[in-house]
Amino acid sequence: MSDRNQQFQPDQSDLLMELLAARRDVRGNLFLADELDQADIDQILKAALHAPSVGFSQPWEFVLVLDKVQRRQVADSFFAENQKALEQFRAGNYDAAKLEQYQALKLEGITESALNIAVFYNPKKGPVLGQTSMPDMGRYSVVCAVQNMWLMARSLNIGMGWVSILDPEKVKTIVNAPADRELIAYLCLGKVDQFYDQPELETLGWEARKATSQVVLSGHYPE
Repeated sequence: MSDRNQQFQPDQSDLLMELLAARRDVRGNLFLADELDQADIDQILKAALHAPSVGFSQPWEFVLVLDKVQRRQVADSFFAENQKALEQFRAGNYDAAKLEQYQALKLEGITESALNIAVFYNPKKGPVLGQTSMPDMGRYSVVCAVQNMWLMARSLNIGMGWVSILDPEKVKTIVNAPADRELIAYLCLGKVDQFYDQPELETLGWEARKATSQVVLSGHYPE
């Protein structure tokens, strides 16, 4: 029987913080052609299954996408949606330099990575403990599973990128997902030639890192 009151040491919490700080959203220009070991894939999926879920509903499902035709179809969806995104940035009066920077960004690694995983939310029929007042809690549970995967992948020195510029209904069709499933994440995983010291968008100046004082409030929001 496992220890019901397992305790961790300060050096272990320091290592966890180091891992959290080293996690990166990896793009296609960093992926190598090397295949992933099945044992590593199993470990990443095992980490997902240990995520917290509202009412212990475990509402996640994972589709491993290896077929090149399927992945090409998903990539086509990305390019179509990315063009729409560019038009939104143009309509938002972004300056020419910012638009040029957006077009230069490599925002996916669908065909370059060794493995794609489509992560779905499978809503439970009827009320779920803890979800009756906040129905999105089931979706948030799936996001917790994705974070577990990201951290485990990083601990194995495997890169992972989350592609959100996609038509979720097209992805559902490509992988033959049931009508009631909802795409939460489309992930690209593979070995990489390097991990950036800082998030790429921070390095490029797309956004600045927020200070703790900007996001941590005491008691209430200011009047």
